[in-house]
Amino acid sequence: MTPVELDNLPVAQPQPKDTLPYLGLVCITFSKQVRFRTITRTRYLQLSQEQRVSTLKELYRDNLQRLDGALTFCQQYNIRLYRMPSGLFPMSDWEDEVGASVLEEMSAELGKIGQRANQLGIRMVLHPDQYVVLSSDSPQVVAASIKILERHALTLDLLGLPRSCWSLMNIHGGKSQRIEQLVEVISQLPENIKSRLTLENDEYAYSAGEILEVCQRTGVPMVFDAHHHICHENLDSYDHPNVAEMFYAAQQTWTHPEWQLVHISNGEEAFNDRKHSDLITAMPKIYQQAPWIEVEAKHKEEAIAYLRSWWLLENNF
Repeated sequence: MTPVELDNLPVAQPQPKDTLPYLGLVCITFSKQVRFRTITRTRYLQLSQEQRVSTLKELYRDNLQRLDGALTFCQQYNIRLYRMPSGLFPMSDWEDEVGASVLEEMSAELGKIGQRANQLGIRMVLHPDQYVVLSSDSPQVVAASIKILERHALTLDLLGLPRSCWSLMNIHGGKSQRIEQLVEVISQLPENIKSRLTLENDEYAYSAGEILEVCQRTGVPMVFDAHHHICHENLDSYDHPNVAEMFYAAQQTWTHPEWQLVHISNGEEAFNDRKHSDLITAMPKIYQQAPWIEVEAKHKEEAIAYLRSWWLLENNF
């Protein structure tokens, strides 16, 4: 299926100063309304070739229905950004190619889901799992990482989503102190991957400044995570001047600044705690200028609702 052309995509306009940024739901809901099925590698390997085909067909079709339900949930609660689970179609990147073939056969069904998201004005994005390490010193790990990204890119193509950072695939830097390797690998990625790729700073391996350098050198947009930044730099406030500096620097890496995406989470037990809290009770003031924010909190949609109420009160909207 041919991806949606950029010119046909409803471009989000910059948020007016008296409205909230678009807040995003990450994968599932705190309630049981949005859930997805999976299959373990062990169970899959026990199946015959015929059983693998029938099992994945049934599982993928069920998960597509659940994905459609996720869009309905987002529509109901006015959520304009949805991060799809990285394991939406398990085993689709397996070497037997069964999952890949099943997905191709379901292209019309996937296309309807992407079309519905487009009609509803819901932006769909992905965050591939931790096994994607483009900066690894192992050629085998890099090759496996690219294969995972290729499978995700094909899924986005089948959904009819554009090859742009509107429907982004966000990853971390991976192995630390490997900036040159990371730049080289990204520069050689195929267009269907690189056109959607974004990079995010983390608490351990890559600071916001280091990821910014990689993004500037490769032309890949940067997803700034304020909580990762304060943890990495041991800052005592989201409103430390360096948070705003990094927010603006990251914004400059986006060809379409109105598409800029940032992440927010809070520490569970302390301000610099890396574990995510249930709700979001503290936000960088600079995030008022962020057009899109993924809310990474344990209570999911409840955290989004709480943040909306709190932010409205804080800003007297």
